[in-house]
Amino acid sequence: MRCSPPFNAARRSERLTRLEFSAARALRTAAAGKLRPAMLFSAGKDSCVILHLALKAFAPALPPFPLLSVDTTWKFPETYAFRDRVARKAGMKLIVQINQEGLRQGVGPFTHSAAEHVRVMKSGALQQALDEHGFGALIDGARGDEKRFRNRARTASAASQDSARPGAGKEPMRFFPLAGWNELDVWRYIALERIEVPQLYFAAPRPVVLRNGLLIVRADERMALKAGEKARIRRVRFRSLGCWPLTGAVESEAQDMPAVLRELRCGRGSERAGRAQDLAERGGYF
Repeated sequence: MRCSPPFNAARRSERLTRLEFSAARALRTAAAGKLRPAMLFSAGKDSCVILHLALKAFAPALPPFPLLSVDTTWKFPETYAFRDRVARKAGMKLIVQINQEGLRQGVGPFTHSAAEHVRVMKSGALQQALDEHGFGALIDGARGDEKRFRNRARTASAASQDSARPGAGKEPMRFFPLAGWNELDVWRYIALERIEVPQLYFAAPRPVVLRNGLLIVRADERMALKAGEKARIRRVRFRSLGCWPLTGAVESEAQDMPAVLRELRCGRGSERAGRAQDLAERGGYF
């Protein structure tokens, strides 16, 4: 298979310069209105890039909006400490929202369907945050090459037809700073700007269970092993981070940034092919 030419992380391409400018403009537009925006921050690579862009766009002042982390309580354990540390370093307010009622009811990916877990613990918690804090707009990290961007963009377009400020239960305005970016753009920018991302994106020996065609890292004992299942150590990394029971790893030898870039240039397949949430929409998981 032929790969694209090697990328020199020390050289800024015209494309990345253009994407950075466009993203900064979207961030400033979100902050310029009266909708009281919040920036979704999952501590994944895309949200790390948007945080970096926001800090540059508003420097020397801090971005005039808080970080909003929707916590399903099923994130990878490593991402919690990373999220808190990065927010403190940025000097920005971090709001962590958990659907407490869903937590009391025991809603989770193993007791409920993947779709129901996401609906209650993610979408439900997000709506609670909007209602509680009065946010009328969200800065969203969905990229233009993702299905979730297209879904959210359609919803945002429909909501924008309502000239009234979104209220309780209404869809907020959404701004997409990464609308023109793809996965490789994000990684090239991370390399160029030396942005820190969770180590889960780099290959390491990790205990995985093969379930429904996905390599699931068994992060804690909430994942009961089925008959015949056994956690085996494999060298894997993640291309996308979500709730750990719903996020499949990929076997990889990419242990550093240059190796990840090589792998992406030469590899095929969707970044979210390992997301059980997407498989559930097609009836293929849980």
